[in-house]
Amino acid sequence: MEPVRPRGRRPAGADTRGAILAAARAEFAERGFEAASMRSVARRAGVDPALVRHYFPDRTELFAVSVLPPTANPAEVAARIVGGGLPGLGERLVTEVLTLWGGDDGEAFRAAAGLMAGNLERPRALVAYLGRTIFEHIGRLVAPDEVALRVGLLVSQVAGLLMVRFVIRMEPLASLPIGQVAAVVGPTLDRYLSAPLAELVPARP
Repeated sequence: MEPVRPRGRRPAGADTRGAILAAARAEFAERGFEAASMRSVARRAGVDPALVRHYFPDRTELFAVSVLPPTANPAEVAARIVGGGLPGLGERLVTEVLTLWGGDDGEAFRAAAGLMAGNLERPRALVAYLGRTIFEHIGRLVAPDEVALRVGLLVSQVAGLLMVRFVIRMEPLASLPIGQVAAVVGPTLDRYLSAPLAELVPARP
């Protein structure tokens, strides 16, 4: 006998948040960022629109969270990255990022990259969300007036690494074990965070 499902809207809870994210992924994939709305996501998930806003304050954050792998927990990722301070942070960052997006051989990242193509608002939404949840914590380890440049360099390097490994799939970088990639790229990220600014951005003659 088929289990009887309760009628009406879904109540709040962990399963509800997951259902909202699943609905958001489907809506953004089918309708695009511009056409999908908080209401259309709520309708697909079978919840009140107010419940969607309870978990996600606006559509841009809903989009950002929906394109992350379902198992992603930015708070835990940030804690592991910054827990040891600046020494070795670059290697930890590469390890965490490649582990996060590589669990399905990069399929989630390729899907996210496809959704973000063609509109600057979409990647900006993801970068803004990851900035608040992960890179802001890294920025606290450097001088306040240097955060924008240092973290910007960090983000550019990590974004390029993800594209090369999971979208372009350039060998041998696409197949190297995560530990080896982290050992190679990590020191460059550490330099972005700790080298004197005059060394990172030499004065023009």
